[in-house]
Amino acid sequence: MSKRWVTFDLDGTLMQNPFGAWVFPEIADVVSGRVGRTFDIVAEMVAEHEARMEQGRYVEAYDWDNILELQCKQLGMEESFEIEPLLRKHAVAPKISLLEPGILEVLSEIKIRGFALAVVTNGFYKFQAPVMEALGLLHHFDEILTPERVGTGKPDPGMIQVLSGEVVAHVGDRLDHDVQMANRRNVTSVFIDRNLPVELKELGARIRSSDQRMITRCLEKWRKECRNTSVYVLPSVFLPAVVIHSMQELVLILDESKGG
Repeated sequence: MSKRWVTFDLDGTLMQNPFGAWVFPEIADVVSGRVGRTFDIVAEMVAEHEARMEQGRYVEAYDWDNILELQCKQLGMEESFEIEPLLRKHAVAPKISLLEPGILEVLSEIKIRGFALAVVTNGFYKFQAPVMEALGLLHHFDEILTPERVGTGKPDPGMIQVLSGEVVAHVGDRLDHDVQMANRRNVTSVFIDRNLPVELKELGARIRSSDQRMITRCLEKWRKECRNTSVYVLPSVFLPAVVIHSMQELVLILDESKGG
């Protein structure tokens, strides 16, 4: 029997990782100490990351070790250093967390219903697995799809094309990465917005995205993601098929679609 997959983004969808608040600041401190002056290497790393993304170099864009090594060379440092040990050091509570209560139970419920689960993340496995393990997420998933394993990254639909069977839905918190990837693959795009206004919560999850208030909300978010304030119409590829405000809502959506 062919597998039916539900795929998930990680950061901002299921969990909070320690990169922004803990790992990057320590990288900046280490580099500043080595060069003998305060230097915002994180800004340089992010600029290089964004340049690679714009060029469609998705795997290289998330190779933070390579990006750090490049910046260290430009600063005249003889040696770079590995980021993974810093990540593991900070992969502890409260520096990391699940983004809502009951996430692990929801994942178990989805598996009980016969779905296979996969993570589809742009973070390299060595950076994501320690956090997932610490939060109890890792064993819930049948596949962990990451750029260095698949050979591409979101929003390329090739990220989920490698799964054997039917991808029923992809769940994520970004329109430019998650929703676009799913829509381009003709997979049900599920956008999670935990700050959904009350008036939109009152609507059914499957009709929220057709409400003009939700479309406007998505447009504002997409403009921030792409840093383009001159666009006033949301391209359809960035409009989610389903909008949820909690993972528990996802179970209800999957129950509705289980028949096909």
